[in-house]
Amino acid sequence: MPRASRLAVGGVVYHALNRGARGERLFAHDPDFDAFERLLIEAWNRAPVRILSYVLMPTHWHFLLWPVADGDLSTFLGWLTQTHTQRRHVVYGTTGTGAIYRGRFKSFPVESDEHLLTVARYIERNPLRAGLVEHPYQWRWGSLFRRHHPSHEDVVPLSNWPAPRPPNWTSFVERPQTQRELNRLRVCVRRGAPFGSAQWTERAAERLGLESTLRPRGRPKSRA
Repeated sequence: MPRASRLAVGGVVYHALNRGARGERLFAHDPDFDAFERLLIEAWNRAPVRILSYVLMPTHWHFLLWPVADGDLSTFLGWLTQTHTQRRHVVYGTTGTGAIYRGRFKSFPVESDEHLLTVARYIERNPLRAGLVEHPYQWRWGSLFRRHHPSHEDVVPLSNWPAPRPPNWTSFVERPQTQRELNRLRVCVRRGAPFGSAQWTERAAERLGLESTLRPRGRPKSRA
């Protein structure tokens, strides 16, 4: 199957994620999370991608990003992951032992309507789904916590959403998502397929060169 296009077009919202190599932890201790958030601010100062939602988990991270210009997504996440790798090796004395990430980040485009809310909710529910907290806003390293605990120092710059966030957003995040929602999102993560209405998904796939992500996997059946 042909590889999906790596070009992230400006003006489109993307869900992006990456995981630790070999299933290992990216963040072993609280200072690791804190250092990554400071690094995140540095990355934003270099390539100010609009950050809509994010969460840092022990073995992986998720972002909902809205780049302004073509290529900004790769510039932002490329610098972030490369610099994080270098600095983590220095801190733990593991230089020369290999990559800390499984590979290049994965991403898929998201329609800027209720589908964006579904993805943001999925991202911010991660700590609750993993059993790390009783309420998702209690997890310190994510956008939901940041909106509940704003300050003026070392704060990840969060942008306004292109779709209105419901006033009862926190309670909305608390409620479980349907298995159908989760299954569809996981397919998009795995294949890089656009997430949106049927019509928007087809248009986005054609525009972004992602048609292959919508095709059934495997070889076509023989007509013999």
